[in-house]
Amino acid sequence: MTVKFIQYPKCTTCKKAQKWLDENGIQYENINIVEETPSKEQLKAYYEASGLPLKKFFNTSGMKYRELELKDKLPSMSDDEQLELLASDGMLIKRPIVTDGKKLTLGFKESDFSESWK
Repeated sequence: MTVKFIQYPKCTTCKKAQKWLDENGIQYENINIVEETPSKEQLKAYYEASGLPLKKFFNTSGMKYRELELKDKLPSMSDDEQLELLASDGMLIKRPIVTDGKKLTLGFKESDFSESWK
């Protein structure tokens, strides 16, 4: 099984996730979220596969999120507008995203990874 590992190379959480994948022998395709930002359609598919609220896909600790004052703006935005915004800038997206096309994990929690990818 090969999963897509959508990450940002300087992200410490992504490095921990990558180490976990390596240590557990999980094959992955490495995708830089800034160079290859997922499209609105891809993000919609990820969102639907995740079962998570769309706001979880935002990197709330990022500078861009704070600059755009998204904490105040997101509640009044439609899903469509939020997906459009996420697709416009990889730095707005919570990472890493790991998916095999059916399941998806967002961010890195060892317990979630063990449950989904072992």
